Amino acid sequence: MNQNDDYGRLPAEGLVRREKVLEVVPISLALLKRKVDAGEFPAPVKISGRAVAWRVEDVRAWLAGLGKSAA
Repeated sequence: MNQNDDYGRLPAEGLVRREKVLEVVPISLALLKRKVDAGEFPAPVKISGRAVAWRVEDVRAWLAGLGKSAA
């Protein structure tokens, strides 16, 4: 899957929940949590007592960084 396909799955702006992040970044939930804890993936924002979401801009920037490191 190329990077442009990943971008097409994300809304243009706003927040996305964990399910959408894992759809675009095909890793396990456990690995996502480890990457967030290690500062290797953007941290989510708390949107309610137990719910978190990621800023689309942060996820897009992370994906763009992957493309640059692979080049």
